[in-house]
Amino acid sequence: MKTRQFSFLAIIIMAAVLGSCNAPEPRLIKTFNKDWKFNLGDVSQAMNPGFNDSSWRVLDLPHDWSIEGEFSIDNPATPGGGALPGGIGWYRKSFTIKSKDSTRLFFIDFDGIYWNSEVWINGHYLGKRPNGYISFRYELTPYLQFNGETNVIAVRVDNSQQPNSRWYSGSGIYRNVWLVSVNKLFVDHWGTYLTTSDITGNDAKVSVNTTIRNDFPVGKAFVLHTSVLDQHGRKVAETYSDEKISARHKSKVQHILKVVNPSLWSLSSPHLYKALTEIKYDGIVKDKYETTFGIRYFNFDSQKGFTLNGEYLKINGVCDHHDLGCLGAAVNTRAIERQLELLKEMGCNGIRTSHNPPAPELLDLCDKMGFIVMDEAFDMWKKGKTEYDYHLYFDDWHQRDLEDMVLRDRNHPSVIIWSIGNEILEQWDSTGITLGKELAGIVKNLDNTRPVTSGLNDPNPWNYIYRSDELDLIGFNYHRKLWTDFPKNFPGQKFIATETVSGLASRGSYDMPSDSIRRWPERWDKPFTDGNADYSCSSYDNCCAPWGSTHEETWKIMKKYDYLSGMFVWTGWDYLGEPTPYSWPARSSYFGIIDLAGFPKDIYYFYQSEWTSKPVMHILPYWNWNNGDTIDVWVYTNYSKVELLLNGSSLGTKEKSDDDLHLMWKVPFQPGILKAVATREGDELLIRQVKTAGKPAAISLEADRNIIHADGKDLSFVTVNIVDSEGNPVPLADNPVNFTVSGNGSIAGVDNGSQISHEPFKADYRKAFKGKCLIVIQASEQKGDVLLTATSDGLKDDFIRIRVK
Repeated sequence: MKTRQFSFLAIIIMAAVLGSCNAPEPRLIKTFNKDWKFNLGDVSQAMNPGFNDSSWRVLDLPHDWSIEGEFSIDNPATPGGGALPGGIGWYRKSFTIKSKDSTRLFFIDFDGIYWNSEVWINGHYLGKRPNGYISFRYELTPYLQFNGETNVIAVRVDNSQQPNSRWYSGSGIYRNVWLVSVNKLFVDHWGTYLTTSDITGNDAKVSVNTTIRNDFPVGKAFVLHTSVLDQHGRKVAETYSDEKISARHKSKVQHILKVVNPSLWSLSSPHLYKALTEIKYDGIVKDKYETTFGIRYFNFDSQKGFTLNGEYLKINGVCDHHDLGCLGAAVNTRAIERQLELLKEMGCNGIRTSHNPPAPELLDLCDKMGFIVMDEAFDMWKKGKTEYDYHLYFDDWHQRDLEDMVLRDRNHPSVIIWSIGNEILEQWDSTGITLGKELAGIVKNLDNTRPVTSGLNDPNPWNYIYRSDELDLIGFNYHRKLWTDFPKNFPGQKFIATETVSGLASRGSYDMPSDSIRRWPERWDKPFTDGNADYSCSSYDNCCAPWGSTHEETWKIMKKYDYLSGMFVWTGWDYLGEPTPYSWPARSSYFGIIDLAGFPKDIYYFYQSEWTSKPVMHILPYWNWNNGDTIDVWVYTNYSKVELLLNGSSLGTKEKSDDDLHLMWKVPFQPGILKAVATREGDELLIRQVKTAGKPAAISLEADRNIIHADGKDLSFVTVNIVDSEGNPVPLADNPVNFTVSGNGSIAGVDNGSQISHEPFKADYRKAFKGKCLIVIQASEQKGDVLLTATSDGLKDDFIRIRVK
């Protein structure tokens, strides 16, 4: 009897195993970036599957064709748009699907195409999305061919009508593409919505709202199973329910779970959980859907400012555009990570996605690394800022685009604030009330757990967007002198400085006297005729736009009042386009705390001294001047006393108070060593020095990472320094450098941080700017070494090996 029972049980188990082995995969998500064909220029029949594209260029996505072009004042984008070409481009990709998958559904997900994209599959028109920053999906199923027959997807991208942006946009399928395959009962696109509440030290409530789609012609009974996994993959909560869904129908199901002893998401410990949603019927798991989330709570208070998990926190953030310097707009996860790493090291804890929905990879990294994000939707509504911008499409597309942004991003713990617009022109007429109510209502209908704001550059009680009564945070763009009157002008309201500063600087450039602040009187679209001959702006924090202020002026007020919950500095990084205060030949911004190549400007160390507790001391400027010059020497530090010495002789000790955001000495120049020695009670001495450099003698290479992944995407950013015979950086060196790369990698781009350089980004050479330049090495998909050699006439060359593994 026991033997018979065992045999029967074995048969059941074996049948279940065999059944599960033959069962189709619940959900397949495939990177769909490789082996596209591209043509720059319009082609009338390129949507047809039989079109001959054999002469087209083969490339992998993401791709930005504009960054490959030449800078010219004649490009329709204008210097405000980066002075690079736009145009029309076509992409085509051929692929096959096995006959066994003919019962499944197939979708193509685009993370972003700039812009006016149209998509065809096998000649069938799928649709158009004008917005260049939005993520979207098309279903392919009805038009696919199986049994190994070729399918052709074609994408037309029209970025020919320009200017359509106030900054560099890029052109093409510049974000990732995914092919998604599911069974006919599945979790819908962006189909989960997780919220956390009732958070204590002992437990937290997690609500998981799941949208299920049934594509079968009959109703279905199924089991919905939800489990929560911690960052180590351990199951910490689970529940399930028996459900029914009608034919060709969508249904929403809520599960509530309790997580015991939750690890809270914070800036210093960004703990992440994963919700695993499974749909089971016929005894088989038919869909698996994963959602990353965090458990945290926060609050904005009209008097006490911002708290995260009950602890007071000043939001020390930056605004950033989406381009990645010499890589253009083409998304690369490592390049974004490097940007965030440098900002984190500076003490930055917040990112404003200026002025559009970001790449999904940015939000994933902010979740993992611990940043607060202001997720922004629009730079304009119905009233345009350039001739061909989004205002042309706002009426037809704003609801769909805003909904898609919120649906995509609302599970990210890093997203703390929604912004419905930046410097919107409707703030000056009554339509701002109507549209403000509508847009805020769209957001709150999909997510009411975060405050809504808008960046107001006329932040007064009579502002029409404010009068919509829908802003949970009153967003100030600049107007720092009104911050102290905020409680009086906006009684009971909550404050966020959505955009601040607009300080200007060229790395390594210094205008004296340093205590004379220069506010440029012209805008970026009007050439400034009384500027420096080399089109530079001073790095002494004494140069700013007329609507803004210096970094120190702004921070002095921000740090003083608790009700000022935080700010987003314009900007963290330089970006292509908007070359305030100059126009051509400038083609990129001067606003960044970090230049376009990723080299920190001096002001970086000011923020590091104010926003971090790590020992900080930075001396500026360099120490190569003319005898007889009187040089303003600044020191940024968070130590209490600093003594300055020139060639061993003391120039005096200065004490730092709360109002002293830098220390300054006026020093008659003598060549040699300028040394700063800082002291702080209970700490060891902190010493920094700058040295007079000799003539350029050699190249010195330094990689940010010497080991990268063999995935065809990973990057190593190599700094190229021009040094003298003793290895000292030569601060004014401008030697041209040539690069040779061999092995399992290639050159992704070159840069030097100069706002007026017209050298191409896609090249094997670069002229040094202020003593340095950058080369970016991209891994192949083969393991091995990359050998990079840098040469320059009259200089000793250098080489570096980068391991690809």
